Amino acid sequence: MRLTKRSIEGGEWRGLGTTGIPRNLRWLLVAACGIAGVLQVSAVVRAQTAPPGSPDKPIILPEANRPFDPNQRMEMQEQQQKKVNFEAANAERKKQLGDDSARLLKLANELKAEVDKTDKDTLSIAVIRKADEIERLAHIVKEKMKLTVGAN
Repeated sequence: MRLTKRSIEGGEWRGLGTTGIPRNLRWLLVAACGIAGVLQVSAVVRAQTAPPGSPDKPIILPEANRPFDPNQRMEMQEQQQKKVNFEAANAERKKQLGDDSARLLKLANELKAEVDKTDKDTLSIAVIRKADEIERLAHIVKEKMKLTVGAN
């Protein structure tokens, strides 16, 4: 027999709900889902609870809280000292670069003033020496700028 709306309304299929599943079977499905849910919850709770005899606190691995041994302490102090030394050397290098750059600017201005005083065809030995000193100082500044002191 086919299940139609008319046959349901006529009462041929008593015990059928609106879903077309008999009430007994529907009750059985609801009960099975409820039992499965309870089992899942109890499994989760059982997994989260500590086994008997274990402490209430979570277990922390000993590596996480153990103090440093003397070798590790020495390595850490060396790394910190290298960092301090690197920062000090870098600050000193920046200071020297600033001083050398200021000196270079002063020499370049002096050279310009001396060249402006001389004739177009003549250069004095003092002007040539000053140009050589500027060139040497410019080379030193360039090398200091390239210098990289590694922190390691």
